[in-house]
Amino acid sequence: MKNNIRRTLSLILMLLVVSVTVIEHDAYARAGGSRSFGSSGSRSYSAPNRSTSSPATPSQPTSPVQQPVGGGFMRGMAGGLLGGLLGGMLFSSLGFGGTGGFGGSGMGIFEIILLSALGYFLYSMVTKRRREEAFAYQGASQQGSSTAEQFTSYGTGSQADVSTDEGIAHIRRMDPSFNEDRFRDTVMDIFFEIQGAWTNRDLSSANVLLTDEMKNIFQQDIDQMLKDKKVNRLENIAVRKVEVVEAWQEAGQDYIKTLFTANLLDYTTDDATGSVIAGSKTEPVKFEECWTFTRPVGNNPWKLSAISQV
Repeated sequence: MKNNIRRTLSLILMLLVVSVTVIEHDAYARAGGSRSFGSSGSRSYSAPNRSTSSPATPSQPTSPVQQPVGGGFMRGMAGGLLGGLLGGMLFSSLGFGGTGGFGGSGMGIFEIILLSALGYFLYSMVTKRRREEAFAYQGASQQGSSTAEQFTSYGTGSQADVSTDEGIAHIRRMDPSFNEDRFRDTVMDIFFEIQGAWTNRDLSSANVLLTDEMKNIFQQDIDQMLKDKKVNRLENIAVRKVEVVEAWQEAGQDYIKTLFTANLLDYTTDDATGSVIAGSKTEPVKFEECWTFTRPVGNNPWKLSAISQV
């Protein structure tokens, strides 16, 4: 009976490890991992201003899509199952369940040690992830706060009260050839090129489209995918709307924050087997993201400097 209990607990441990791996893997979803990062100057940590007179550029209509299931739900479900399992086993082993554990035999020291190790393993993974995210955000916040004091804007008014139209006017004043429609076409091309480089796990074609900070972050993510032997595949991408939501100048740079509304097939496969380990090859997902583009003031190429979730 003891051997059966140990085999059962070992199986549970392996299943939970696999589940945690799959749940955590959703960080690979589309280029940038569905998270916010990069720099938008002094506006790095402000919500985008959705009120704008700039017209949107829709693409071809697409069929209805369903929203992706977020990692929060899956983590909550896994946590609930784990808590129920541990609680049930513990109470049964103490005689509250009436059956005395698996097969009425209760838990021995081996089972208690195994469950303790499992709990510590899961706790370590979650706390490490949160600590890394908090550290990254704190470092970026401090950098943004320190540099924001140095930033100066062109034209009249402070950064806070320059509207999108005023920001566009300031940009056009330094670059009379600037055209919003052409800008939206340009950044849509950049959007597709970066998504393609992400799927190919090769930034060589997109390096000129990224600031150094974004290049480093993307490369770290791609290196991790290569190490894990996984590919995040993005297919049937349809951009439904491209909307300029903010525009401004500071520290000799133009900035334009652009809202992309799109849907696509987003799934991850294993290099060795080609099997789908996350996402779906048949169920498209819809998302909104703000991509901030920057360039030195004047008629210069645009580069992606930040991605922020709406």
